[in-house]
Amino acid sequence: MSWQEKISMLSDDKALPGRSIEMPLTEGHALTGENLRGPLGEGLAKIVFGLGCFWGAEKKFWELDGVTLTAVGYAGGVTENPTYEEVCSGFTGHTEVVKVVFQPSQITLSDLLKVFWEAHDPTQGMRQGNDIGTQYRSAIYVDSDAEQEIAMRSLAAYQSSLGKAGFGPITTEIKINDIFFYAEQYHQQYLIKIPNGYCGLSSTGISFEI
Repeated sequence: MSWQEKISMLSDDKALPGRSIEMPLTEGHALTGENLRGPLGEGLAKIVFGLGCFWGAEKKFWELDGVTLTAVGYAGGVTENPTYEEVCSGFTGHTEVVKVVFQPSQITLSDLLKVFWEAHDPTQGMRQGNDIGTQYRSAIYVDSDAEQEIAMRSLAAYQSSLGKAGFGPITTEIKINDIFFYAEQYHQQYLIKIPNGYCGLSSTGISFEI
């Protein structure tokens, strides 16, 4: 696949078919032991973020007080239950994402958005640094119109700050989307298992003011 093809979204009819069988997960969260597929507990909420390679991205969120569970996976595309290799091929339409389950009484959606915006460069389109491809695009997937509105307002605020610093337009995809496919077990909490593993995230250095 050429460089131009790697950064171009394919039409749905060209996407790989995938499979009906979910990705097998044989272990709980590497830090807490929690069931990665567990249902949301009472009073909990979730949001899904894409901000480049999901190894480093997940660590940004599991370290936060009020976050009860994180898991990495794929979202925003077409292929059902894709493999990592399929997502990296560019033929699924998915981006690498982190599902974040949190307690709103302890940490707000705005708090999480601050971490999201400051942890990567949302102006890079289909890439993050040296990681190039549609699977590295910036994205926020929410569960409701109200959450989408909060995310959109945060984008507008951060765009203002970035623009003043000389950055271009934010390319982050924001939409309601409750379809999340879990990544393979070895990707889950990867930087706990491999503490010196790769992390390609690079901040703009511009703070997001809540």
